[in-house]
Amino acid sequence: MFEDIADGAAAATRLAEGAPLHGTLDVTDPGDWLALDAAVREMSWYRERFLPEWEHSAPLPADLTRLGESRLALALCHRDGRIRQEAVRQSVRHPGLLPLVVIRCTDWVGPVREHARQLLREALTVDSALGLAPLVLRVGRRDRGAFGVEALGQILRQAPRDRLAVLLTAPDRVVRRFAYRLAVEGRLLRPAELARAAAHDQDTVVQDLCATAALAALRDEDDYDGVLPPLLSANNPRTRSAGVTALRRAGRPRKAVPFLGDRSGLVRACARYVVRQQGGDPAAWYRERCAAPDDLGLPPGAVIGLAECGNRSDAELLRPLLLHPAAGVRARAVAGLRALDCADVKLLWPLLDDPSAGVVRETATALLPSAEDLPADLLLERTRSGRPRHVRVGAFRLLDTRGGTVALRAAVGLVEDPDVKLRTRAAQSVRRWHPSPDEPRGDAELRELLDRSRHLFGEDVLRRLKWEAGIGS
Repeated sequence: MFEDIADGAAAATRLAEGAPLHGTLDVTDPGDWLALDAAVREMSWYRERFLPEWEHSAPLPADLTRLGESRLALALCHRDGRIRQEAVRQSVRHPGLLPLVVIRCTDWVGPVREHARQLLREALTVDSALGLAPLVLRVGRRDRGAFGVEALGQILRQAPRDRLAVLLTAPDRVVRRFAYRLAVEGRLLRPAELARAAAHDQDTVVQDLCATAALAALRDEDDYDGVLPPLLSANNPRTRSAGVTALRRAGRPRKAVPFLGDRSGLVRACARYVVRQQGGDPAAWYRERCAAPDDLGLPPGAVIGLAECGNRSDAELLRPLLLHPAAGVRARAVAGLRALDCADVKLLWPLLDDPSAGVVRETATALLPSAEDLPADLLLERTRSGRPRHVRVGAFRLLDTRGGTVALRAAVGLVEDPDVKLRTRAAQSVRRWHPSPDEPRGDAELRELLDRSRHLFGEDVLRRLKWEAGIGS
């Protein structure tokens, strides 16, 4: 694909010299057609005498009937609406120019637009619609772009299922969304096929569309057997949650129990709903699992699930899990204690040195409300270069929240750190720093720190900060 309009301008020059379309641009790529159109119509306004290079060397003749395909493509993109209108009429001789006719269907000049739409109505077939779909849908986002999308839909609704299937696997997600909507509307796919699409497609819109359609089309037990397994095993949480919720309707609520410990909060919530509808007690299930953790067999989702539906007394079950061998369990135990408002500083402090980045991240989040009460010197020590990166990040996050001279000291110490992300975060912290109201005025250390970071401020900003800190006039 052309990277920008300049590439389109180079292609226009080659077309003016007689180069064939297929050798000049990728005719299957919507971006190449759009770049060519933009280059011919827009870049010309910035060239000397308002004429592009190709038009200086090879001006268009008055009679466009003599033009070949390459130069007629330039006429279809010309800045003069009268030339574009005549070029649309002549393009009927060259089916390869239909992509430019699609673009002209959104032309701001009414006669050009109407002639292009009429030609598209006459030329559009199932075969051409399949090839033009990516361009039509991309142009459809423009003002006056709805016509092409509607025409495309009318043609493809007549396409047999095996032909439309080409678009269901298209790399362009917008094309897949359009194709699946048509397939759902025309009931071209069986529920099991929709379920497999929901489980395997990478686009969330397609996943939701197909999962919803699959469940809506369920009629009998055999359908459930084909639909539920793909949905329940999907990587996407929304798709899994749809499958879990459908277990109640299918009369299989017991199969929702294992999903109480799912890694996704949405799936866990749906599983709790299904279990409760059948008289079950999700909280009891969570307590049983957390009270007797089976080393690495305890799912982290069961730990945070207890906090989601339990009460503060359940913190007693979560505290021992801070020492669990599985990092995921330790991280969820920290998150659970925070959710229950039982985050004890003394208990969580050692976890700032945990070998797992996820545990340290959750611990720092839980300790943020207590940042001012934490020992600043120990946090500063953890920002030193010899510490693991995730430990340094967590400690600096707490110091930055704490504010004051300590935060500035930590940030200035990291502004030249070899780690790019830490260096960037430190510079941002310095730039937004302001002295705390309870800071002692006239502090010599503040003056030194601000002077060391003067390259991050303008002189006026630096002078104002010094004045606020009582160390400048």
